[in-house]
Amino acid sequence: MIIHLESMNNIYNVGLYIRLSREDDDKNYESESITNQKSLLLQYAKENNLRVYDIYIDDGFSGTNFDRPGFIRLIKDIENKKINMVITKDMSRLGRDYIGTGELVEKFFPEHNVRYIAVTDNIDTYLDSTNNDIAPFKAIMNDFYAKDISKKIKSSLKAKMKDGKYVGGRAPFGYTKDKDNKNQLIVDSEQAIIVRRIFDMALDGLSYYKIADILTNEGVKTPAAYYGFEWCGNYNPHFNKWNSKTIYDILNNRIYTGDLVQGRRCKVNYKVKKIVKNSPDNYIVVENTHEAIIDKDIFNEVQKRLPKNVGRKEKKENNLLDGLLYCGDCGHRISVQARRKRDNRAYTLCNYYRTYMKEHLCTAHSNNYDKLEDLILNSLREVCLKYLDKNKVRDSVLNNYKNNNINSSEKEIEALSKDINQINDNLDNIYIDKLNKTITEDQFNRVKSKLELELDRKITRLNELKNDNIDGINQDKINQKIEKYINKFLSMKNPSRELIVNLVDRIDIYEDKRIDVKLSFNNMM
Repeated sequence: MIIHLESMNNIYNVGLYIRLSREDDDKNYESESITNQKSLLLQYAKENNLRVYDIYIDDGFSGTNFDRPGFIRLIKDIENKKINMVITKDMSRLGRDYIGTGELVEKFFPEHNVRYIAVTDNIDTYLDSTNNDIAPFKAIMNDFYAKDISKKIKSSLKAKMKDGKYVGGRAPFGYTKDKDNKNQLIVDSEQAIIVRRIFDMALDGLSYYKIADILTNEGVKTPAAYYGFEWCGNYNPHFNKWNSKTIYDILNNRIYTGDLVQGRRCKVNYKVKKIVKNSPDNYIVVENTHEAIIDKDIFNEVQKRLPKNVGRKEKKENNLLDGLLYCGDCGHRISVQARRKRDNRAYTLCNYYRTYMKEHLCTAHSNNYDKLEDLILNSLREVCLKYLDKNKVRDSVLNNYKNNNINSSEKEIEALSKDINQINDNLDNIYIDKLNKTITEDQFNRVKSKLELELDRKITRLNELKNDNIDGINQDKINQKIEKYINKFLSMKNPSRELIVNLVDRIDIYEDKRIDVKLSFNNMM
């Protein structure tokens, strides 16, 4: 229906509002495209001799909320009395939330003397028409449509998760998406080396902060650097700095064992975009869906040793016994509180007691940490000197040293070999492109130079690893290093956290001050 508006006395400054949501785009609704909406509305304005003040476009925005840049600009122009007529293709373009759309059409527009027209719905708030009477019902139907789409998308994603398909927008650090299957993760060899090293340092007893500090000082690329997040509005000075939160997330992510754990978070509903955490019972877990970077036994061992400071600011320096202390009465962890400023003393506290203090489910188990540490270290020194067999210790340490270094070297050699083959393939491809004149001589030389530099770097590292073998010329140095380690191990003089976590499995502390130290080296006695 075309109404000739030039016969009316009002002078209108028109705002044409156009919106296309991702759902519409995915369904390839050509009629809803930005181009077609714009063409339709301009044609309508021309046929009715209307003066178009501006066109407001929101491309890729859902109609279930009104936080859209184009729409916000439209509202500001209405409030500043720059426009007094709004035209959309249909009411659903204005919005799919029936409450918000109703507020606009029934209250906001009339209060600001704005005439609203939805062309294909034959709605015109200036006219006394039955089409206007059914506008609220159209708004409700549009809302139902949005709700139905949301349910279908959620159901589809959930089905993919249960099938072991990865549905995240970006692959986790250490992995990349398969080019032929975006729901399949494959190992990124370069990033995987960093992930393995982080787990190795955690096994050695280093804190989240210490691991982050070491990686930053060595100039190791951060996940943000790999993902290209350098510019987010303004330059981020921490772009190339590792932080303890990143290390925590990596060490606690089961995905590195080859298992997919998805559905950890969800939106409140299709209208409210707030993200909330799901209960672990609602996680969708599918085992062995992709290649593992970390062995499951290693992952589980790391979980035992990590201090659980979730929700609290992490201490920059871990105590020797952090992560090893447990309540002998309730079985939960015992944490070491931050040192008090007035006397520089630290005390232990049962985490279960701290969480449920009012319910009295456990007791504080408060002890002066420094005295507790001295007591346990003295006991360990006595045990080490009195009961350990030095020869067995040497055999055990040498065996662990060989296994750790050989396994790590073999994995890095394998990754480097793959990278070298890929670079050689790329060099062959650009040479063919040059012959076919697909690329210019300058482009060829520039790409060739970069690839050759990377190739030289990886070949040098590969040769270093192959020459640095446990049975070769470094045997004397290794023996010296192990002998030094054993003497330090047996004397317990100035023990490091690495040494402690390799000696002690757990320490149970009881309310009556009894302490039970469970050692992890019984096979060395």
